[in-house]
Amino acid sequence: MIDLTINAAGRAHNIERARERNIIIPTLEEMQHPEMIPEKIKQQLTQVGLWDVNPLNLFRITWKNERKEFGGLFGGPNYIVLPSELTGVKAKIMLMVGKYFPTGCHKVGASFGCLVPPLVTGQFDSSYHKAVWPSTGNYCRGGAFNSKLLSCYSIAILPEGMSRERFEWLETIASEIIATPGSESNVKEIFDKTHELSAREDCMIFNQFEEMGNYMWHYHVTGNAIMEAFNEIKGDGDCLAGAIFTSGSAGTMAAGDRIKDLCPTAKLGVGEALQCPTLLDNGFGAHRIEGIGDKHVPWIHNVKNTDLVVDIDDEDSQKVLRLFNEPEGHAYLKSIGIPAETVDALPLFGISGIANMLCAIKMAKYYELTEHDVVASVMTDSASMYSSRVKELEEEDGAYTREMAAVDFHTHILGEKTDNMLELTYPTRKRVHNLKYYTWVEQQGKTSEELNALWYDTKNTWDSVKADAARVDEMIREFNEDTGLLKNL
Repeated sequence: MIDLTINAAGRAHNIERARERNIIIPTLEEMQHPEMIPEKIKQQLTQVGLWDVNPLNLFRITWKNERKEFGGLFGGPNYIVLPSELTGVKAKIMLMVGKYFPTGCHKVGASFGCLVPPLVTGQFDSSYHKAVWPSTGNYCRGGAFNSKLLSCYSIAILPEGMSRERFEWLETIASEIIATPGSESNVKEIFDKTHELSAREDCMIFNQFEEMGNYMWHYHVTGNAIMEAFNEIKGDGDCLAGAIFTSGSAGTMAAGDRIKDLCPTAKLGVGEALQCPTLLDNGFGAHRIEGIGDKHVPWIHNVKNTDLVVDIDDEDSQKVLRLFNEPEGHAYLKSIGIPAETVDALPLFGISGIANMLCAIKMAKYYELTEHDVVASVMTDSASMYSSRVKELEEEDGAYTREMAAVDFHTHILGEKTDNMLELTYPTRKRVHNLKYYTWVEQQGKTSEELNALWYDTKNTWDSVKADAARVDEMIREFNEDTGLLKNL
């Protein structure tokens, strides 16, 4: 499923460029286990900032970075466990923290999984090709950053309505920026621009919604990080009851596939905005949960392995964003007994992370989970990406008060119910899977045979992608060896 055919000329160009610019590429295994990173690289990292445009930061594409802005090395996986006082459910809700990746978001890992295989095979020739990163925000940021570190030309595509912080940062990193009409829900407009660029021979499209490298990276790196975090917190009798992730590109859903491979009784849920209920009932619309795409089913979503659809009202995410980031919100939560260390950690949530938390709460209520159950999810990015959104909400609703905090907490967190959910049976899974036809076969050039293979031929589709990681790592090692940089450290 991931083409690893060698293009000798392109590979030679990439090796020469890497040698000239001191680029060493980490393996997926090193991202899972950063203790395997060579000591001399670790020593150099002590002098590098987390967001620095330095090829060494490729080695910080891991869930295990120290929580430091400069000079950090590695430890255990970054996560938080939310207390019942905050969530209102007995189950432990465990969320992986994305803030401590370079760029402040785990999408830098997904884009690595997409770009590096064609780079080390030479199919992407960094002396000729331009890397096109279509996205609703964070993915094109990660793609542009990795392109910069790997000395590749990048074109970032994102909706014009995304947060100001995204555009300001991209202006310093991407080679080109293209703003498409609309906002979070306007994925079709992104696809249209991508289709236009695909006619150019010098453009290679890295569409996160269909790139199996996205799936591969999350399956191995995110999935294993979640399992490690669970093993750290589990007590006697505890089980990993489930995991749930907002759909987005569906890359993170691959972590759920890893969890289910290791914990077959775990349930896997997918979340979306109620204002655009594509998975729930073939619906459409616009919403404000930045970081998740919609109006289609991503090609890389293994729908056959998904148990539950959960829809979140985007008003809940906006209200909780203010609660989690206003001084009055923090003061109120501490006053009612929410532990101070939990409250102080709330700015680690971006908008999609808040949606993931709310999905996990609904999942725990739906399955009547107990204090021995753990539900896992991720915080893709943090509130630092959305300070302008908090300001906009203040302009709309006025200064935040204790009374507003109380209402938001009890209405938009404790008040979550088990409405707007669908437990998937075989026929309903097939119904969701079949929606892929209208995007990927009718519009994006896939065939119905390829679509059917995702459903009926697991061995040569999903299992094949999982197995590709070992060969990708082998090719990365061969690439590094041919540059000669590792042995000359």
